[in-house]
Amino acid sequence: MVRRTRKGRISRQNSPSDVVAAPYIKRALPYFDPLCEEQLVKIDEQVDWMLENIGFAFRDDPQALRIWQKAGVKMDGDKVFADAVWVREQCAKAPSQFTQLARNPERTVTIGNGNQVFAPIYGAPFVRDLEGGRRYATFADFEKLLKLTYMHPNLHHSGLVIAEPTDIPVSKRHLDMVYAHMTLNDKPHLGAITEKSRAQDSVDMAEILHGKETLDNNVVIMANVNTNSPLLIDRVVTEAIQVYSSRGQAMVITPFILTGAMGPVSTAASVAQAMAEVMITVAFGQLVKPGAPFVMGNFLSSMSLKSGAPTFGMPEPVLSNYVIGQMARRLKLPLRCGGSLTASKIEDAQAAYESADSMHSTALAGSHFTLHAAGWLEGGLATGYEKLIMDADRLGSYQKILDGRDMSDDQFARDAYQETEPGGHFLGSAHTMRHYQTAFYDATLSDSENVESWEEKGSKDMRQRAYDKWNHMLDVYEEPPIDEAIKEALTAYVEKRKSEIPDAWY
Repeated sequence: MVRRTRKGRISRQNSPSDVVAAPYIKRALPYFDPLCEEQLVKIDEQVDWMLENIGFAFRDDPQALRIWQKAGVKMDGDKVFADAVWVREQCAKAPSQFTQLARNPERTVTIGNGNQVFAPIYGAPFVRDLEGGRRYATFADFEKLLKLTYMHPNLHHSGLVIAEPTDIPVSKRHLDMVYAHMTLNDKPHLGAITEKSRAQDSVDMAEILHGKETLDNNVVIMANVNTNSPLLIDRVVTEAIQVYSSRGQAMVITPFILTGAMGPVSTAASVAQAMAEVMITVAFGQLVKPGAPFVMGNFLSSMSLKSGAPTFGMPEPVLSNYVIGQMARRLKLPLRCGGSLTASKIEDAQAAYESADSMHSTALAGSHFTLHAAGWLEGGLATGYEKLIMDADRLGSYQKILDGRDMSDDQFARDAYQETEPGGHFLGSAHTMRHYQTAFYDATLSDSENVESWEEKGSKDMRQRAYDKWNHMLDVYEEPPIDEAIKEALTAYVEKRKSEIPDAWY
């Protein structure tokens, strides 16, 4: 909706649900590559040395060890030592780009090459909002946050565990979460990974939603797993790969490395370790199914060597984002990085600075799939309602930053110069009228009016404006349409599986 202020200035009042946005960002901006070829080669050499001499443990999964034994690689117990050239050959089998179908075709995303996809926070057991404060997340919280993610145009993918619904048994909550993503939302999403049967439930439900033929020939669901850094690829990872990759579905493999704890304190060594852990895992996935799609994850964070607490938005992880971007492009694998990360407990100046530095480096580095792009608080322990909306509001700017090189004749506005007298203004020119709705990114939560106007509206800070925004969004939320027969089949599957699974709370 367009209106004029009392001063006659043109402004817009758009809610996220009013905006028609692209399903993902198609990047045109060059990447920021800080390392020269000689430095990149040194990292490659360290990666190869680790693959061949340090080795990686594949633990608690006898089937994974049998797969490695069949491949004929060197093994010592559960440790795998692989020829680096061979590992790189296996990684080359994974595609550099793939498409994940959404239930709504207009929301289908392409991951890899010049495309960038933003998804919300993943895995927080707590939530926080201005009214309720910090508390354990419930399924009601999960549903609200999922609806907000679905409605916001700057979030392209709904992830999975936007907040952990702690009021549902651990053994069953994956069914409710996946079902909610499939029915309350029509964007692409992730599946469960914490136990093999939960991964299988996710794939089985995806087959119900999309159909067997579509699943067999397309990526319709992805899964995100963390290696158990340092140097351990545990059963959660290998069993998830056996479930998802065997059906041609995509895996995101992410070493979670706090430098100084799960990796050396030096950025170069930790980047090489992350690369090696990903590459040996991708190689395993190609043994399960050649050509299975993988995303190379990166979550390198610094830490306080005084307290052991993780820190975010610091210069070392910012630099690691840039470097890992260069390494991913050398390997020709899609990349995942962290997003709007902060150690702050609330949406304060610390959260703003740390999240901005982290997200900006993630975007410039070329992260193709960005988890935690919105909502992250307290080092990932809490999902902030206001933080989700504040972060997502800023994410829209990256559509401009990453695709902002329009040099068409119209952009030089020669007709506007011919129309405007010296000392005049361009506000009423035809060129301005053609472009006023799209010329500048409209950060809807930012207040750029004068102080009198701000005071008339209640002197609200951004947290309060975000609180008002998400409550309004939930008031106007409408469930996206879904074929009733498919919904009934999903409901029946969930009910059947719940009847077969005993309650377990850990």
